[in-house]
Amino acid sequence: MASTYPTPTYTAPVPDADIRRMAGVNDSILLIGRIALVVMFIYSGLGKFMELPGTAAMIASKNLPQPTFLAMLAGAGEAIGGLMIVFGFQTRIAALALLVYTGLATYFFHDFWNMAAGPEQMNNMIHAMKNLSVTGGFLMLAAVGAGRFSVDGPCIMHDRTTTVS
Repeated sequence: MASTYPTPTYTAPVPDADIRRMAGVNDSILLIGRIALVVMFIYSGLGKFMELPGTAAMIASKNLPQPTFLAMLAGAGEAIGGLMIVFGFQTRIAALALLVYTGLATYFFHDFWNMAAGPEQMNNMIHAMKNLSVTGGFLMLAAVGAGRFSVDGPCIMHDRTTTVS
């Protein structure tokens, strides 16, 4: 059955920015969200370096090997990964790396399921649930990328020629 409505034919290039705008993606909000998501990682990563012996002692209390090395690795991972997301450099990789880090930190340091009922268990459960929410943010960031206002942004801006008949 033929349509009585004319079918538009688009031959002009449609930049990704126009496609994203048409889809309702707001890159300004994505930028603010990226920053809000990782502020605590940057702050915590720098704090680990400022109090390296204390961080290493906490890691050692969980019977993990090489606590000083792991403390430096955790501090560097949090700070560098957070800054990568803020600037939008290799954002999807950084988001997935921080997602894995957050999962490991939750498993080893907020293991409320191994604690007796009480305030400490409740506190660790709250931290574990917060970390679960943060991992959701990292998954979404890995799915959508950094957006236009990022170092990666120019990589997603290429022309498409769309023909609809």
